[in-house]
Amino acid sequence: MTLLANLADTYQSLAETSSRTAKINRLAEQIASLDHEDIEVGAHFLAGEIRQGKIGVGYATLKDLLGTEAADEPDLSLAEVDEELQALTAIRGSGSSRERKARLGQLFSRATRSEQELLFGLLRGELRQGALEAMVVEAIARAASLPATAVRQAAMFAGDLGAVARAALEEGDLGLSRFQLQIFCPVAPMLAQTAADVSGALDVLGEAAFEWKLDGARVQVHRSGGEVRVYTRAGNEVTEAVPEVVEAVAGLPLEEVVLDGEAIALDRADRPLPFQLTMRRFGRKLDVENLRQDLPLAVFFFDCLRLEGRDLTAETTRDRIAALERCLPERLRIPRLVTKDSEQALTFYKQALARGHEGLMAKSLEASYEAGNRGAGWLKIKRTHTLDLVVLAAEWGSGRRQGWLSNLHLGARNEEGGFTMLGKTFKGLTDRLLEWQTRELLARETHRQGSAVFVKPELVVEIAFNDIQTSPRYSGGLALRFARVKRYRNDKSAAEADTMATVRSLFEAQSAHLHPDL
Repeated sequence: MTLLANLADTYQSLAETSSRTAKINRLAEQIASLDHEDIEVGAHFLAGEIRQGKIGVGYATLKDLLGTEAADEPDLSLAEVDEELQALTAIRGSGSSRERKARLGQLFSRATRSEQELLFGLLRGELRQGALEAMVVEAIARAASLPATAVRQAAMFAGDLGAVARAALEEGDLGLSRFQLQIFCPVAPMLAQTAADVSGALDVLGEAAFEWKLDGARVQVHRSGGEVRVYTRAGNEVTEAVPEVVEAVAGLPLEEVVLDGEAIALDRADRPLPFQLTMRRFGRKLDVENLRQDLPLAVFFFDCLRLEGRDLTAETTRDRIAALERCLPERLRIPRLVTKDSEQALTFYKQALARGHEGLMAKSLEASYEAGNRGAGWLKIKRTHTLDLVVLAAEWGSGRRQGWLSNLHLGARNEEGGFTMLGKTFKGLTDRLLEWQTRELLARETHRQGSAVFVKPELVVEIAFNDIQTSPRYSGGLALRFARVKRYRNDKSAAEADTMATVRSLFEAQSAHLHPDL
């Protein structure tokens, strides 16, 4: 029997160290010490989540429960907590909120103060961060003496970190081999790092596949026989909202396929419409046909993850491109150029920009498909520098912006599992966006300090900027110059925000460009 107090102690240890390696070692020790029957629940708790997802208890209720008199000695087991949370999900009907609060009150009364704080964080989702989950994946690998890449891939395919932890610890490689890409089980998409320009990408990758980078909605399309389903980058099914995508894949002469691509709204000249217009097509279940007439979608695929029963994710980009060309007509494939010549790549880049697209993707021909990972084998090259950053806080506006949260505090993911601030901006915000932003940020408020409202790091915003400069003001030593809001990325989670490693690489590339002799 594993006590909840053991995990509370582990979280305390994580808070007391800034070393990512030390954190992973501590997590690995805890995972290795879990009783076999507690591995699944323990892995979920350590990743900052509960198996049940949401249990229908709001912030105010949980805040009240923190005032419950705490137990003197720990005796709550992981299994008992998990069973109680499972029971809460079954409560329905009149008076259900009252009953859930009463049962949670009993649970909190059995917990010590540190356990209560851990339960509060788990139930609020405040502990869940992509960086923490990534460290738990590495910790599972360390505890099981397995490669982290194997555990990471299994976790992406399984969608259940607890099941992967148990398989890794109890069965090793054989257990992980069961987790493979399955039809109608979407996986997290592979993500890209950033390159300053095509020459920089070629310096890193050598000969590469360059593809137009579309400002559309990432889609993963699964087909088996006559059934086609479409998923967003977050794994949500949107099949009913995008019949054009369904029809494009349903008409292919094959039985089974999983494709990765972009759905995008184009004008009559085949130029991209604003991203916000494309996103209007997603999440709509009513009046789809009329919206389809006003705002038709095109779809372009750039990767093939599974074809006729064969998982291709471990294959090279070169092989996956060949599979894509075998199963798709050219009209459904993203424009692509394979070259090691910088002049050819630059011409291709300018063609993409001339057609209104964002820039290029550059891909190593030897890279596998790293589901959910920001792999070094994929690089994005944009006309203007942008970063997807997390909103850490916002300050109340003045003058015309009185009553709205305006000046955003922006952070990139760091190696320690948190966020490093890169600056502030209030530029680029329309009145409509200010109103939405204020509402969403207040719903995520954690505390206030002066005029600043600090929030849970959940909202991702795409920030355009001129360049990066050194700054003693921020702990990372870097800050963005002339930062402005381009758009909120409601299709991205904080775990998919850009990292400080990316920021530093952009700064180094910028410095090399400005001072080539250094």
